[in-house]
Amino acid sequence: MLDSETKRRIDACRDILVGKVPDPKSQVEQITLALIYKFMDDMDAEAEELGGKRAFFAGPYAQYAWRQLLLPGIGGQKMLNLYAEALDKLDQNPGIPGLFRDIFKNAYLPYRDPETLRAFLRQIDGFSYDHSERLGDAFEYLLQVLGSQGDAGQFRTPRHIIDFMVAVVDPHKSERILDPACGTAGFLISAYKHILHANKKTRPGDQLKTAEQKTLIANFSGYDISPDMVRLSRVNLYLHGFPDPHIFEYDTLTSEERWQDRYDVILANPPFMSPKGGIRPHKRFSVPSNRSEVLFLDYIYDHLTTHGRAAVVVPEGVIFQSGTAYKTLRKLLVEKALVAVVSLPAGVFNPYSGVKTSILFLDRDRAARTDSVAFVKITNDGYALNAQRREGGPNDLPAAQQQLKAYFKTLDAGKLPLDTAAPNFQLVAKTAIGENGEWNLSGERYGLSKVVSFEYPMVEIGDVVEILDRYRRPITSHDRVAGPYPYYGATGIVDHVSEYLFDEPLVLVGEDGAKWGIGDKTAFAISGKTWVNNHAHVLRPLRDQLLDTYFIEVINQMDLAPYITGVTVPKLNQEKLRSIEIPLPPLEVQREIVAEIDAYQQVIAGARQVLEQYQPRIPIDPAWPVVEIGEVTNLINGRAFNADDWQPAESGGYPIIRIQNLNNEAASFNYYVGEVNPKHQVEPGTLLFSWSGSRGTSFGPHIWRRNQTGVLNQHIFKVEHGSNYDRLFLYFILKSVVEEVEDKLHGGVGLVHITKGNLESIKIPLPPLPIQQAIVAEIEAEQRLVAANRELIERMEARVRAAIGRVWGAAVPVVAPEAAPAPLRRAAPQRVAAAAR
Repeated sequence: MLDSETKRRIDACRDILVGKVPDPKSQVEQITLALIYKFMDDMDAEAEELGGKRAFFAGPYAQYAWRQLLLPGIGGQKMLNLYAEALDKLDQNPGIPGLFRDIFKNAYLPYRDPETLRAFLRQIDGFSYDHSERLGDAFEYLLQVLGSQGDAGQFRTPRHIIDFMVAVVDPHKSERILDPACGTAGFLISAYKHILHANKKTRPGDQLKTAEQKTLIANFSGYDISPDMVRLSRVNLYLHGFPDPHIFEYDTLTSEERWQDRYDVILANPPFMSPKGGIRPHKRFSVPSNRSEVLFLDYIYDHLTTHGRAAVVVPEGVIFQSGTAYKTLRKLLVEKALVAVVSLPAGVFNPYSGVKTSILFLDRDRAARTDSVAFVKITNDGYALNAQRREGGPNDLPAAQQQLKAYFKTLDAGKLPLDTAAPNFQLVAKTAIGENGEWNLSGERYGLSKVVSFEYPMVEIGDVVEILDRYRRPITSHDRVAGPYPYYGATGIVDHVSEYLFDEPLVLVGEDGAKWGIGDKTAFAISGKTWVNNHAHVLRPLRDQLLDTYFIEVINQMDLAPYITGVTVPKLNQEKLRSIEIPLPPLEVQREIVAEIDAYQQVIAGARQVLEQYQPRIPIDPAWPVVEIGEVTNLINGRAFNADDWQPAESGGYPIIRIQNLNNEAASFNYYVGEVNPKHQVEPGTLLFSWSGSRGTSFGPHIWRRNQTGVLNQHIFKVEHGSNYDRLFLYFILKSVVEEVEDKLHGGVGLVHITKGNLESIKIPLPPLPIQQAIVAEIEAEQRLVAANRELIERMEARVRAAIGRVWGAAVPVVAPEAAPAPLRRAAPQRVAAAAR
């Protein structure tokens, strides 16, 4: 249990770093490095006290010992230089284990403020290696900070859910245990603690013999595709008593290196997010698929021993999706291994995700002893089911754990349970699950009290909205003047059309000229005095049945192409709009969905703001020498090609690099040329400068990043430079000066150009090469963080689609009824007319 003093120290470390290291992941890395650094010194001190010798900080590395950093009277700059130098060199220290060398590989100090470092090291100095359990809890608390960022979809599984799964599976001291997507090793640590408590007399694990303890530790394994997660999980396990954690960087779904390994217990909450185009697995899976959720479950089943057990968190789509791979997988599991399905409430994984999940319990032995599957409903898990997830309130998990343990005990004794009809517990015959060929694993289908209903009534839009034609009017040239009121499609109107104004919140849906694909913004909310032209429908939802915001999200996530008429000017006319069917959950559910989506949209907006506003900045030291660009570079202009020079792509010639190829690295080449002067030839990584083009895009420096040799067209310089400049530093410094230099540019506001002579005369700083390289490393680190925002946007947008997808009966992006897979279509949809309500 995390004690208040340890938590306070970690919070204090983060508070100290936040001004210099704003990224939470970087804070975790800096605290991790410092803790390990301090722990190695503690272990050296302990060895000396026991009559041994220092191992970690010995020989030439003795100068970096922790105690040297905190000597009384040591100057701030000397302390900072010593610590920074140690971080840089510890990965070369032959006296430390490989685990620690890996941790310090590429480590560096990202700031140069001695007072910040001094305050930080004093906080770290309060930790001590002799309290390993406390340190393990401290590190888990750090990982919560990391997990809250939702990096790469690797969301932290709540501890109480992990512990519930482990308690039900009940791993034993002699069993081999695996997490094939281990993240930060939470499942493995929980399983280890569970076994220690099961072998306790006065303290955890004290009944284990030395050989049993070694075997126990050796039996734990974990895989993860992310090297960062592998490193963090190894540290986490080390702090919980694993001297050499068996955590491997391994792609569970595409690699075959460890395919032959089998385990007695597998525990997992895999990242069920398939990349665009799906997974490309090898051919050894039992169920052919390119979906990660199918492949992970298939993998887990295949890698259990003949007596193996597993507990796996799955998204709700696995439970009832009707695709062939899903049905084949469910049939396999029901017939061979599935013993229980535990339905979790939708908010369990907040604030990371609002997706509905279940836990599948597999047990090959017990599945062979019964012709039924247990279904368990969890309505409350002891925490508020909202974004805050505050502890308190009802908790169904302890009772569910007891019910499942009792059920398994009766199976082990060869008996049938006496009571199989508890409100939240139901046994369902395997034949009943498979009788219609769907092998659906939704407990409510078989009589279990409903947790969340996905079968919402379908309504036509015309039944739940009022279409307000009176607010629409064509815009004439006379109306297109700057006026006091906004209108849809232009800038303002004058007072003489005020009869068309409305002053209430309404919804607009584009009628023509709009895009009607999944994710396109076809519907909008508007309010205040507004006038709408005749290219949009004005709608007022019947708000006792339909929320404006819910309606907008549903429409924007639908593929409306089947409702569109016209070819030259595609149009969504009023008749078609009225006939579109949408699911209509209760208002309370609509509010929950909108709140969930709003949280995702806020993250998206923040990430987009980072992408839009970030610009690398180089702090210029006035003491650096200043040189003209022409003194340190050779600018080689591209060649002017004639039409006679051009050749087809299949000629085998060089592609001609034009300005559009600089604007868009993925742009295709339109022209090729045969023989060229080598001076015009561009290899991957070459620094270029477009001296004619548009501000902010083509004009200025570029790195040729495509893995393809080309030849320069005119208007682009190839920039050659000597060894006194780092190529990337020169790129960044050229980028900064062209933003500032105005007097040497020619052209207008948008398009500009600069002569070779004027460019060569611009002065730029020339700091020492190590400083250039350090600046480049810092900028690249920033750019990696910025780039992560693009992936974050994609993931949040996927969650928006999933949130809407759930109301159709599947956690997948919504498509139009005619084009939808079976779960989204209903042969006889349950229509609910407004008049009947």
